[in-house]
Amino acid sequence: MPKPKDRTTPKETLGNAGELHQRSETALTDNHGHPLSDNQNSLKAGARGPTLLEDFFLREKIFHFDHERIPERIVHARGSAAHGEFVCTKAIPQYTKASIFQKKGASCPVFVRFSTVAGGAGSVDTPRDVRGFATKFYTPTGNWDLVGNNIPVFFIQDALKFPDLVHSVKMEADRGYPQAASAHDTFWDFIGLMPESMHMIMWAMSDRTIPRTFRNIEGFGVHTFRFVNASGEGRFVKFHWRPVLGLESTVWDEAVKIAGADPDFHRRDLYEAIERGDFPQWDLGIQVFDEAWASKQPYDVLDATKLIPEEEIPLEIVGRLTLNRNPSNFFAETEQSAFLPSNVIPGIDFSNDPLLQGRLFSYLDTQKSRLGTTNFHQIPINAPKCPFHNFQRDGMMQTMVPSGRANYEPNSLAEAGEEGGPRASREVGFTTFAENGERNQPEEKLRIRPELFSDHYSQARLFYRSQTSNEQAHMASALVFELSKVTLEHVRVRVVSRLRNIDEDLASRVAKGLALPLPAKAEAAKEPIDMKPSDALSIQKKAKATMKGRKVGLLFSEGSDRATIDELKAAIEKAGGAVFLVAPKVGALPMKGGQPLKADGQLAGSPSVVFDAVASVLAPAEAQRLTKDGAAVQWFMDAYAHCKTIAHCDGTKVLLEKAHVEKDEGVVHHSELVKVGTKRHWAREPKVRDLA
Repeated sequence: MPKPKDRTTPKETLGNAGELHQRSETALTDNHGHPLSDNQNSLKAGARGPTLLEDFFLREKIFHFDHERIPERIVHARGSAAHGEFVCTKAIPQYTKASIFQKKGASCPVFVRFSTVAGGAGSVDTPRDVRGFATKFYTPTGNWDLVGNNIPVFFIQDALKFPDLVHSVKMEADRGYPQAASAHDTFWDFIGLMPESMHMIMWAMSDRTIPRTFRNIEGFGVHTFRFVNASGEGRFVKFHWRPVLGLESTVWDEAVKIAGADPDFHRRDLYEAIERGDFPQWDLGIQVFDEAWASKQPYDVLDATKLIPEEEIPLEIVGRLTLNRNPSNFFAETEQSAFLPSNVIPGIDFSNDPLLQGRLFSYLDTQKSRLGTTNFHQIPINAPKCPFHNFQRDGMMQTMVPSGRANYEPNSLAEAGEEGGPRASREVGFTTFAENGERNQPEEKLRIRPELFSDHYSQARLFYRSQTSNEQAHMASALVFELSKVTLEHVRVRVVSRLRNIDEDLASRVAKGLALPLPAKAEAAKEPIDMKPSDALSIQKKAKATMKGRKVGLLFSEGSDRATIDELKAAIEKAGGAVFLVAPKVGALPMKGGQPLKADGQLAGSPSVVFDAVASVLAPAEAQRLTKDGAAVQWFMDAYAHCKTIAHCDGTKVLLEKAHVEKDEGVVHHSELVKVGTKRHWAREPKVRDLA
């Protein structure tokens, strides 16, 4: 009997031709039977050169992937969106000739779509998942689509692997589940075989993927782009969105309970915030650097699995985004919106990032499948606000009616007194930056990655070691939860073996949580280095102590003191928060010393997980009665377990005792609520949760 292969110490590779993770007697081919030598890298003009259109396998693979689902988006299917305005707060003509950045105060309309990635359109809002953050700027020089995520890095380095990534994380092919979840065999099998994914996995297992609201997420362009100024000088640029309200996330137990209580929690929060005039805002930050600086770094800036620490290149804030209007028709706007990374304006250009290069092809192609026509740009939500003129005609669902004979260029019809149509303009037209690596590149065509792309662990280690001890415990616990759902033991072993290259303590905690002997460390293609920790990568280190934009659930019942409720509500709203009144019954209830009061929601249908903090004003007799109401007891138990502020009156103490709520800095008299705020009280967590 042949000796089984050792699966505990997988060998890493650069992903270059001939260095495959797995061997098979069956050759991988395209749909026409052509054998493929390398399924890891697209064809490029040199190691750092642009991806070549002649790569027929890349085009076929992406083409087929783009058309796999009709009409729902293959990824980012569940989305929520809003209209708004972008205002330039700092002119940067020294960097770019992009029209929107030439003058402080310049503005343009925007449309922003937030989304989950893995789930279908009918899935819930709060799974552990990456969130899409796609912005369409309707600028005077055409639409600019900044299509990114709430995480600055990605799972893979080359677009050729995108169909494989998504196939692995989607519902398993034989059973059609799980939906909107990465905790299953095929995803972690893929991750364990793709060491380049380990940095992104650290982010995915952090609290970044269980955000409190869309209003509390950051956004990133992910890729390195180019700025080009009026003199033709180019620099690299990274784009960042920073929420004015600050970062905030849930804890896992809370996210699960929100999914049951309100599957539309994020969608509802965004819509209601805009409706009440509490407009979400983000600052646009940029990291600008040149090729000389980039060449000195221990990582490659064209690698989408890497970030640039803010301590090295601080963010420069250049604009503010405000969302101030909800869509009037979800399908016509949110669902029909089409974002293209290839939509850039003069002054913004691409780099040779191989993941970006593949996206430039993929997104345009997929719109034909999803929206049914090459004329998708004529749908109002996608149409530019500035004039557009060309000779493209006809096609399915054509709504424009061009006049005249001119439908080709060049033409000389103007010489006969007719309209000759538009012409290319050297003065204002888009010109591709000449130093994107096209020069001084070897002539050979290669399926290869630059050597620095093979450092898969240094930045994963940077991210993990930049977190608070509490956040590290959340990540370890998330890994234990996810891997506990994996039925293939060799997959669990392989992932833990890779974790040892990131942090030995992390690997030990995960192995212990799985009752798994600590496996041998996976061989690394390039030994990781220690980078200086970055506080900018931690949610808790960047948390804002503010009431603004937060929602407080205020529990009352018959006989509650109306004056106290009114006073507390006024104080919260003055501090910028919102109050949601909760009672055992909806409808007007008699109050002590005032008019009857009507609740916004019934207690059993308004669990504390949907609020940022809770407060209570209860008569002693009613509090005693509610100790026999499971929903009331759970209301306080969950708020305490999720480390939220609990503000209470004296009469509520009997109910808090029943819920086993212990006094700490976050359990206060209602008069102290605004002072204490809605921050999480993480020192409480060891009392309520056993973390890895």
